[in-house]
Amino acid sequence: MATGKGQLPTMHPVTGFKLGIASAGIKTPGRKDLVVMEIAEGSTVAGLFTQNAFCAAPVTIAKAHLASTTPKYLLVNTGNANAGTGEQGLSDALQSCDVLAAITSVKKDQILPFSTGVIGELMPMDRLLKGLPIAAAALSQEGWADAAAAILTTDTRAKGASLQYGKGSKITMTGITKGSGMIKPNMATMLGFVATDAAVDAELLHRALRLANEKSFNRITVDSDTSTNDAVILVATGASGIIINEESFDQFVAELKTVFIDLAQAIIRDGEGASKFVSVVVEGAVDTDEALAVAYTIAESPLVKTALGASDPNWGRILAAIGRAGLTNLDVNEVQLYLNSVLIAENGARAASYTEGAGQTAMQPEDIEIRVSLNRGQATETVWTTDLTYDYVRINAEYRT
Repeated sequence: MATGKGQLPTMHPVTGFKLGIASAGIKTPGRKDLVVMEIAEGSTVAGLFTQNAFCAAPVTIAKAHLASTTPKYLLVNTGNANAGTGEQGLSDALQSCDVLAAITSVKKDQILPFSTGVIGELMPMDRLLKGLPIAAAALSQEGWADAAAAILTTDTRAKGASLQYGKGSKITMTGITKGSGMIKPNMATMLGFVATDAAVDAELLHRALRLANEKSFNRITVDSDTSTNDAVILVATGASGIIINEESFDQFVAELKTVFIDLAQAIIRDGEGASKFVSVVVEGAVDTDEALAVAYTIAESPLVKTALGASDPNWGRILAAIGRAGLTNLDVNEVQLYLNSVLIAENGARAASYTEGAGQTAMQPEDIEIRVSLNRGQATETVWTTDLTYDYVRINAEYRT
């Protein structure tokens, strides 16, 4: 299941950034599962990676390569995470870089590898390596949609976002992502790749990535699990000739946030087994940390999520989540709770105006907003999540079979 229409928008090509795909049969014969991305000379690249201590071998290699040089190619496979694979996994990730470097005549540390799929299984290197020249030969600036489909695992649909902004000469931003389960990014998403033709120096690009990421991929959760393989990469090719400086930076970040939020929300709309797209809005908090503590406690409560799956306005579960979020000196009489604009609870109890019929009606749409007014400060934060359905259990119970 998934919510919303889920169609890819028009994916504007980014001059200086190419994508090519191949079918390597890493897990499923005949499936497109390998992507090579080429980055033009003179580009800048920024990246963020998982905070999981058991990070995958390609994450370790990609972080080291990004720190030492400017990448020229990104290499992505699905079907195998190459995580929990020890020294052999590191050797395999490096070998994939070596082979692609030889094909493309660059240094091996100019390749950033990325993997997604089953954890704890060694990569079928013979199949992966045979796919590399095919993917490299297919490189095209028009390859975004094909690449979006080729990086999926349990996802049911490709995920992309693209926009152009500016008067006269325009800046283009286009990106793809994948992710459906094991989603609480804690820095990024399962995998995300965004490119722009703006010219942005390394310091500004890293700053822009962190700002956009914080309000997008760091505000989503399907199941509270942070992956071993999370990574998001931002590339600025500079091909438009439009230079981003301190004066134009804020608008650049605002547009980048739009792309990132679209991608992050696409992950939630395609969450494993999801039948609801849920926005948890916490307002009137003392600070951001407090607002997020409440929002995530609600968004990750199995009891709240199963009630959402049943379209049951079981608001007592939400109050209980608020109460255990760890807020100091919370005055429960000041808390107001809304479901899709229907006032459910206030003054520590069910609102006098509330009826069960109104609650049932509020829970019927695919898109649900849970809004909590703490009335003790000025901070507001939003977290996006899914409901919890039988299909989520089935998908994850059958993941390796």
